[in-house]
Amino acid sequence: MRESDFKFSTSVIAWPLFFVLALWGVFLLEILLPGDLLHYGVLPRTVSGLKGIVFSVFLHGDLNHLWNNSVSLFVLLMALRYFYRKDSFKVLLLGVLLSGVGTWLIGRESYHIGASGLVYVLASFMFFEGFQTKHYRLIALSFAIVLLYGGMIWYMFPSAEVHISWEAHLSGFLAGFVLSRMIDSEVYEKPIVYDWQRPDFDPSEDEFMKHFDEQGNFAPKPKEPEPEDDADSFFNSDFRIFYHYKEEKKDKQ
Repeated sequence: MRESDFKFSTSVIAWPLFFVLALWGVFLLEILLPGDLLHYGVLPRTVSGLKGIVFSVFLHGDLNHLWNNSVSLFVLLMALRYFYRKDSFKVLLLGVLLSGVGTWLIGRESYHIGASGLVYVLASFMFFEGFQTKHYRLIALSFAIVLLYGGMIWYMFPSAEVHISWEAHLSGFLAGFVLSRMIDSEVYEKPIVYDWQRPDFDPSEDEFMKHFDEQGNFAPKPKEPEPEDDADSFFNSDFRIFYHYKEEKKDKQ
């Protein structure tokens, strides 16, 4: 990844917007269509529950659940697309799959739905990847992730709120860490190219190289005499100044 890759484009907004609108579109279908889509969630350690690895991210239990995930996803996907443009699609796709598989393996015997696992994937990946690249912008992003989403760490462990899928959160966090180790996002600075390194460089036309003789010894060219300043020549010229005294006449009253 090059330094020039950090630039704004329409995809920085379009990607998150399209993904969030897809979540709201599926939620609207759940309201309008008879029945529910809960059976498309992750049902751990069952063959039928495998389809939830892909589909569960688009399902939400209520409006509050959907709203919270939509805001976080929109912000994190924008940051992912802006700072990790080349790897953004890979992180998004593998993040959904890895967090889904983790939930399927360790989850309780219940349907697990929601995009919160993906939220943890994105936050975890950008946090760990920023420090690994050692690039000042990405490290700053890591600190911003801590400030904005550091409190999410408490929802990765079993709690009294049984309706929260801490298994999906923990799976997403671990998936983000694994992706940060798998994906190399090293930032390459644009190298400085001097004139003498260019293929079309001609030493005979370079002003500095003209100061060297044929043996390579430094032989500065004699300074050309500076043109005489007009002001100096004016004051140094031989001339005389004559003053004439004229008596002032007094007016008669």
